[in-house]
Amino acid sequence: MDNRPEIPEPLKRQILVESGHRCAIPTCRQTTVDIHHIIPWEKCRKHEFDNLIALCPICHRRAHNGEIDRKSIKLYKSNLAILNSRYGEYEQRVIQYFIDNPGEEFMMLPFGQHTDILLMYLLRDELLVPLPNKRPIALSARGQETLWYGLTETGKQFISRWKSAQDIE
Repeated sequence: MDNRPEIPEPLKRQILVESGHRCAIPTCRQTTVDIHHIIPWEKCRKHEFDNLIALCPICHRRAHNGEIDRKSIKLYKSNLAILNSRYGEYEQRVIQYFIDNPGEEFMMLPFGQHTDILLMYLLRDELLVPLPNKRPIALSARGQETLWYGLTETGKQFISRWKSAQDIE
C-alpha cells in the first residue's frame, strides 16, 4: 500500500467541475466518478490539475489496464479544456445529444431570440445550422415554437473526433 496523500478537495472540485461531474469519456459520461492520474501516481508522485481526469470506475479500470491508452486520456483531457472554454453548457448538451444518438443529424429545439444566443458558438463555428426551409417551424406539446437544427459536415467531423479521442481543435 502506498502512502499517497489525499487529493486536496479544491483540486478534486476543479476536476469534477471540468468534466461536469461525469466521466470524461464522451461515450460514457457516467455520474459516479473516480479521479485518475494520467501519468500514474507511482511515476509522478504529485496531484496536479493537468495530470488528473474524472473517469467512472469502469473507464478508470480500463485506463489502468491499458484498454484506454494514455494518449487517448490526454486527448480527452485536452478536449474538455477546449469544450469548456469555447462552448456553454447548453451547447455542450447539444454536442452530447449527437454523441449519444449516433446517426442523428437533426435536432428540434425551442425557437426564439434566445436560442441563437444559447447556440451562438456552435452556429459561429459552423457545427450546427438552423434548418427553417428543410423542416418547418412547428409547435411543441407546450405550444412553444420549435425549429430544426442540423449538424454540418464540420459538426459531424467534430463529433467523430471528440468521440474517438482525436484533437478537436
